[in-house]
Amino acid sequence: MPELEILTTCRFYLELKLKDSNDAVDGIFMDCKGFKCSQEVIEICEVTPNIWGKDKKPGQLVRTKLPGNIKTNNLVLRRGMTASKTLWKWFEDVQSGNWAKERRDGSLTIYDQASKVQARFEFQRAWPSNYTITDVSSGNNDIEIEELELACEQFKRIQ
Repeated sequence: MPELEILTTCRFYLELKLKDSNDAVDGIFMDCKGFKCSQEVIEICEVTPNIWGKDKKPGQLVRTKLPGNIKTNNLVLRRGMTASKTLWKWFEDVQSGNWAKERRDGSLTIYDQASKVQARFEFQRAWPSNYTITDVSSGNNDIEIEELELACEQFKRIQ
């Protein structure tokens, strides 16, 4: 297989790799939004037997905050449009009703301009929820941008 060479004027790039893929790299991106995991806060209110107040009666009210469900944002990946149809085919397979079979695990690796790994993230059970291509105009010199939004159930930083 020929070696993949990335020519970039940017300070970094992102590599998308899907588990069990036939391709060495499933996508190279210059922009990613949505690196966010948050945890809900559950607040409970309890009446304790502690003595309090002017009347020195039991029944002090105490509020406690507990960790709740973890929420992972969708990842939005953007790149200049390529001839590869790998991501479009994945999106089509989900649209055709095979979404349960098409959930994929994978990774996003951030490289610096010298192609050294700076950070690596793994996601589980992701599927493309949105696929967008910028408007096309024959009189425009701008590069066409391909955007893919991934809905992920879990997302974690490995490196």
